[in-house]
Amino acid sequence: TVVDGNRVTIVYGRPYTIKPGTTEVRKIWGGLVPYGRVWRLGADEATLLITQKPLVIGGTTVPAGAYTLFMLPEENGPSKLIINKQLGQWGLQYHEDQDLARVDLNKKAIAEPVTQLTMAIQRGSSGGGLLKLTWEKTEFSVPFTVEK
Repeated sequence: TVVDGNRVTIVYGRPYTIKPGTTEVRKIWGGLVPYGRVWRLGADEATLLITQKPLVIGGTTVPAGAYTLFMLPEENGPSKLIINKQLGQWGLQYHEDQDLARVDLNKKAIAEPVTQLTMAIQRGSSGGGLLKLTWEKTEFSVPFTVEK
């Protein structure tokens, strides 16, 4: 997605609410994805954020380049998006000392359940953008701006 002249890309695996090979519906938040523990934010390889220009996310400047995204979901209080400088991990090979930033995510309930993890970059109506992830009946998001 191009936001304010900057290409922002997310590469991620998309797990399903339905347990593979069955018809069993899994509880996601607080179940498959436990609260209070770092989660790889997707399936298989770690999730990748690529930006051609610096971004400002949650008050933190993220220089142009590639980063791994993780999430720290919380039942009460703000969940965090973790922007990590280490690349190429499989699953949850997470090293906190490589964190560039942890930023608060906005959380809201959605009416229609989303059966497959979906992440998106949306352009803001007055500039900047929104990184959004939806799964089950919850949407998490964080706004960002592109440094000029």
